[in-house]
Amino acid sequence: MPITIDRNNTLEALLEGCRIGNPKSQELLYRQFYGYAMSVCLRYTRTRDEAVEIVNDGFIKVFNHIEKVDLTKSFKNWLRRIMVNTALDYYRQNHKHYNHEDIQESEYLISDSKDASSNLSYEELLGFVHKLSPAYRTVFNLFVIDGYSHDEIGDMLGISTGTSKSNLARARINLREMLSKE
Repeated sequence: MPITIDRNNTLEALLEGCRIGNPKSQELLYRQFYGYAMSVCLRYTRTRDEAVEIVNDGFIKVFNHIEKVDLTKSFKNWLRRIMVNTALDYYRQNHKHYNHEDIQESEYLISDSKDASSNLSYEELLGFVHKLSPAYRTVFNLFVIDGYSHDEIGDMLGISTGTSKSNLARARINLREMLSKE
């Protein structure tokens, strides 16, 4: 039997239902935010199957920590943070040998010219980003799309700030090369 979201199923009501462990509320919340969660996770994976696994793991975390939701703040931001952290956990567990290049002074790699990605649609850019190595793709997503600083990225991934900067610079170089071939 299909589940529908009616006027009584506000976000607050769904979250309250999830807090008390109501399976219908959990399913409704999952269905309502699956697309958003998937769009976040697809940025960090090469395949849709990996993204589905991360989304499902992320929703398990959502349901296990639903009491931590602050309704005075954006639920989507809270959900995005869980999905990004789950994707990073997946990345750390499944990519034991990172392709990080540790360069302390990597600023010379960053071009002062206009970013080649500025004239692309979001979907086109994501298509190119998916072709990057996992290390470059992860740093690019965290810095450019999610807005984290290099210090925050370093802490999240267990790398130095210089490595984060280097990976971002190399990601941009690789993206420019891909764009020039198009």
